[in-house]
Amino acid sequence: MGRVTERRRVIRIRDGAVSTRPDTLVAEEPLEIRLNGKPLAITMRTPGDDFALAAGFLVSEGVLGRADELANIVYCAGAIEDGSNTYNVVDVKLAPGVPVPDITLERNVYTTSSCGLCGKASLDAVRTTARWPVGDDENAPVRIEPETLASLPDRLRAAQRVFDRTGGLHAAALFTPEGELLDVREDVGRHNAVDKLVGRALQQGLLPLSGAVLLVSGRASFELVQKAVMAGIPVLAAVSAPSSLAVDLAAETGLTLVGFLRGASMNVYAGEHRLALRTAAGRA
Repeated sequence: MGRVTERRRVIRIRDGAVSTRPDTLVAEEPLEIRLNGKPLAITMRTPGDDFALAAGFLVSEGVLGRADELANIVYCAGAIEDGSNTYNVVDVKLAPGVPVPDITLERNVYTTSSCGLCGKASLDAVRTTARWPVGDDENAPVRIEPETLASLPDRLRAAQRVFDRTGGLHAAALFTPEGELLDVREDVGRHNAVDKLVGRALQQGLLPLSGAVLLVSGRASFELVQKAVMAGIPVLAAVSAPSSLAVDLAAETGLTLVGFLRGASMNVYAGEHRLALRTAAGRA
């Protein structure tokens, strides 16, 4: 759509020298998500992969879990008074027989690029029931070497195309336990980047992502742990810190949560059984 980045004039000051130049910025626009024609949520996002973003958001809300539960997603024409299409409103149609959640003012969600849970009535509202318990992986346990995990941020950074031009995007990526990159998405909001990943997996019939490792730039919040759990992802790693609620939810659900993944160092906050630890962690 050609709207991922925009150009703006900037005054540049370097070592006292002043000049003007064009600068490339990441685009940020609102996206309204409608469900069967009724407004559900508004998120501030980087345009692109909007259908996947909407689908992934509904996975995290417990509405969708299989590709056949989704009838279609369309942009809404006539989104503004003159009847033109802004490509900032999408309508998700559920397949016949799929339960439609009660859309009330209490559940109507406004999300920003930094917080995907703003507007939630209470903490209990986001403790949705996961279809695929990530702690129940006895038949196909995921094991990852710490050295492999440590290599993932560099691989993610190398795949960030828009970040190279703007320096202003978060990213989320799916890897195999062996470190193979499966998919990567960028967005001004880290929760949107994860929704785009999960939505694409839903559309491709790949849920649950029970054999995948999710890596996010920035911190690991409660909402990101929730999104990982709802998609059946057993391992979530972040280059920055987790929140206390993120750690609590990871421990409750059996998710492996790693933070401060930088260089060869990392902190494991929950689910350490999935890491092939050969050092004397128990002697600490």
